[in-house]
Amino acid sequence: MSEVTAGLPDDFFWGVATSAYQIEGAWDVDGRGLSIWDTFSRRPGAVANGENGDVACDHYNRMPADVELIASLGVSTYRFSVSWPRVQPGGRGPVNSRGLDFYSRLVDALLEKGVDPWLTLYHWDLPQELEDAGGWPLRDTAYRFQEYAGLVHDALGDRVRTWTTLNEPWCSTMLGYESGRHAPGRTNFSEAMRAVHHLLLGHGLAARELRSRGVSSLGITLNMGSHSAASDDPADVDAARVADGLGTRIYMDPLVFGRYPADVVADLAARGVSLPVVDGDLAVISTPLDVVGVNYYTSHVHSGGGVVSQGLPVTAMGWEIVPEGFTSLLLRLQRDYGVPLVITENGAAFDDLVVEDGRVVDLDRVSYLSSHISAVAAAVRGGADVRGYLAWSLMDNFEWGYGYGKRFGLVAVDYSSQERVLKQSAVWYRDLISRGRS
Repeated sequence: MSEVTAGLPDDFFWGVATSAYQIEGAWDVDGRGLSIWDTFSRRPGAVANGENGDVACDHYNRMPADVELIASLGVSTYRFSVSWPRVQPGGRGPVNSRGLDFYSRLVDALLEKGVDPWLTLYHWDLPQELEDAGGWPLRDTAYRFQEYAGLVHDALGDRVRTWTTLNEPWCSTMLGYESGRHAPGRTNFSEAMRAVHHLLLGHGLAARELRSRGVSSLGITLNMGSHSAASDDPADVDAARVADGLGTRIYMDPLVFGRYPADVVADLAARGVSLPVVDGDLAVISTPLDVVGVNYYTSHVHSGGGVVSQGLPVTAMGWEIVPEGFTSLLLRLQRDYGVPLVITENGAAFDDLVVEDGRVVDLDRVSYLSSHISAVAAAVRGGADVRGYLAWSLMDNFEWGYGYGKRFGLVAVDYSSQERVLKQSAVWYRDLISRGRS
């Protein structure tokens, strides 16, 4: 065991992660329907350089070779998402068997290589027809999600052990419905808060559906960070409280305790906004979880005037590098909620340097991963129940509103030739896993 991983248990597992729209391409083949990202990325100015995920990493056509690549890294787990419009093109009605067959072949290929498939049902690609009907602010979308979960389980439930319902509902709501920076591009805070509740209700309905089918490893993934006040000034303290309320507690409290935080509800009421809770909803939302996935990239210091820079180095996304915030977050989640955790995403975008012999030198990413894995190990030594770490991302991909300009991958992708090349960080990660096993 290295100093980086000191304190991690012997059964701690390692993996990599991707999402469907960011890598698959094949946007209009084999019966796939339109998603909100197909539509949004064609809106002028929505995505850098007018780029989209039509081709992306062409994973849909290159999947067998990509599974070989995954296995070559020595990981035990691969987290991927299923494209809802590929499985159920309009978000309701019969299954598209050709779309489901792709995921069946993917799961078989992973299992053949000894890699555990970790399935995420929703990573932001809502079928466009459901958005046209009202999207996540509409209660019916939660019931459509329950139906979709059952269809995917019908096909893959005999081989997939771990099921995640949603990825980062904060992004779906605040970026998709409040700021308009993500699909579907709406800008209405009240609609965003309705979407919060219906995403959580959809999670709970899907969780109950999967539980009824015997799923014993079930979770949800949230993006979270630590929120601290810049000073003892009441305005600063309150700003940190509000950020934590809308970033963490509005999700974790109903999931674990079956209630929304009273201060968050009061804050919303002061803005003339309420959550559309119906009797029985919170009991559904708080269906017991086996794991909470944690996606961590940065932490923030707040003042009454907004987020305050800590003067730290930043990634290519402009996000400050705060590994100690990772440790604090994991210890806080253990203390306040006491649920098993897995790091389902952690990584960084940097402007990678390609040297003459084709090697990709990304020492900044190696440093980022090393410091953040060390931060996880420190949290485990402090008592946090963290069971695994999945690096984001397996390979460079479509980075949503940033298009292809931001590279998070351990593996470099030449988008013109679709050639994959292991970066220095991929070799480092592979060696770290190998050393831990030996």
